[in-house]
Amino acid sequence: MARKGQVVSKREFLGGKEFAKEQYEGLLVTADPRSGNLQIGVELDEDRVVVIDEATERNIRERIQSLVPQVQDIQNKYRADAASNNYQELWLGEE
Repeated sequence: MARKGQVVSKREFLGGKEFAKEQYEGLLVTADPRSGNLQIGVELDEDRVVVIDEATERNIRERIQSLVPQVQDIQNKYRADAASNNYQELWLGEE
């Protein structure tokens, strides 16, 4: 599974597994069978996802709630980085 900050294809992010698209536009959640946790990603476009965080079943709702206000900013930063060919990793709360 991809690591935080990595931009991957949606197919790779989902890994052919069942996924739940949350009620918040732009967030995707998929199970990571190796760790047993859930990975949270933000859709950048129809085929690209940036991995943002990992959560457990117990704290997934809390993590999603904290990410919702940041979705647009995350998408904008990654799109700007891609346009300038600057693929620096973006960690939430850090520049």
